Amino acid sequence: MLFITNRFPVQSIRTRFDRNFTFDLTNNAASNSVFYCERQGMEAYREIGSSAFLRRLKDAGVDQVLIYIHGFSNLPEDVFTAVREFQGLCDATGPGEVLVVPLVWPCDNDLGVVKDYWDDQESADMSGFSFARVLQRFLDWRENEQFTHDPTPCLKRINVLAHSMGNRVLRETLRVWHKYSLPGGVPLLFRNTFLIAADIVNESLEAGCSGEPIVHSSRNVTVYFASDDLALRASKASNLKNRIASRRLGHSGPEDMTRVARNVFAVDCDDVNTRYDFPRGHSYFRSGIVPGEPGVVFQHLFVALQSGRVFPEDESRRMTILRD
Repeated sequence: MLFITNRFPVQSIRTRFDRNFTFDLTNNAASNSVFYCERQGMEAYREIGSSAFLRRLKDAGVDQVLIYIHGFSNLPEDVFTAVREFQGLCDATGPGEVLVVPLVWPCDNDLGVVKDYWDDQESADMSGFSFARVLQRFLDWRENEQFTHDPTPCLKRINVLAHSMGNRVLRETLRVWHKYSLPGGVPLLFRNTFLIAADIVNESLEAGCSGEPIVHSSRNVTVYFASDDLALRASKASNLKNRIASRRLGHSGPEDMTRVARNVFAVDCDDVNTRYDFPRGHSYFRSGIVPGEPGVVFQHLFVALQSGRVFPEDESRRMTILRD
């Protein structure tokens, strides 16, 4: 499994091709350095460098790449377990369609959920600087370096899936990239952007708000939400404690669909989220009731992946209610 991380390694932060890479799990600070790696087995990782990583993506026998940004309080092996499940569902539903590539950002996992949440929020914000460099690296490679070894362009479509606080990472990545590298605006880089149980405020995607670059960078932006998502209660408790009061995008969907762009769609998952992920109702986008078998949320998402289009149940409101 290929992955990118800005977690500090036990080894030096200086890249060494083909070296063993060991996560320093005691350090949840966001590194300014970014490491392009391959998971070879349980807690066995190898750093391969960005050029080899991007060539591997280009040569992969799939039509599309899905960048997977995990949520808070997830250690690396937790992330890889979730990605293996998601990749297995993709392979079973559409063989050769999608390669899932996780971005592993630094989470804390030992201080209690609310304190843990606040620490992870800071790490998510700082990770935006690291991952903005990843997007710029990909853009530079796609426009120039990929032709050094092979004149055939990389035609794979790029998608991104952000879960929970991973939406904060995505928001900050695009905001920082726009501010420091692309003052004229971010490019249309993603075919689909899936915002699932998003732990950002529900006005974020409106014009002039911090998440507006998400809308500009994607052909389609699909927001999956559930009002009884218990994991987002940690967000509410932490933000109220710090005098921040706003509904989360993953609880209510966009606050006002008339104030977001026409490429934003909302999907209400209230009827299925706790059935798929009891009792939290938070990680409802992979398997359904039976582990290893896709639920309706995954099926909805995969149709958008394959077609490049979102077909809302209510076209005027760009809204769908999912039922099993």
